[in-house]
Amino acid sequence: MATAKYQLNDFLALLSDNTVSKNFVDTIHTTLQQDGYKPKIQVTKSTGLQISYHQPKSKTVAGIVLIFYVRENALKARINCKSHKNYHDIIANLPAGMISQVDSTANCVKFTDPQKCWKGCIGYEFHIGEQHYQKCAIDCFEFEVEEESLPAITNLIYAENKERAAMILA
Repeated sequence: MATAKYQLNDFLALLSDNTVSKNFVDTIHTTLQQDGYKPKIQVTKSTGLQISYHQPKSKTVAGIVLIFYVRENALKARINCKSHKNYHDIIANLPAGMISQVDSTANCVKFTDPQKCWKGCIGYEFHIGEQHYQKCAIDCFEFEVEEESLPAITNLIYAENKERAAMILA
């Protein structure tokens, strides 16, 4: 049985009349494609229809961002911030609502018992103010896309994109 091929318009149709979300998805899609990322639009059991972006010239299989629409009518972006130590100032200045979302994610067991976490785990260790975080890479930087959070989410994606481009050129 062949799998269905989805396009950006299929994903945008899910967002109905939410102009903010549509503009965000369209902007990220255009920017990442211009920078050589390949979008993969697919249906999964956990997130439904989703878009992920991967650099074809990179040796990593970890994409830069996963954008998905959850059943509660919320658009979310999960950013793989593997180079987060190079733009700690952006993370340190996240809006309070986004910090609250980081607070609610699971702590990474890699930092307490590396044998209990999967071999490729990168875990995220960082500070926001006086708070020290050791969070799971799976959902640490997973944010609801809202008008207030858009600039910070976009800054995180662009900062990670810049760091990955520098690694390829090095």
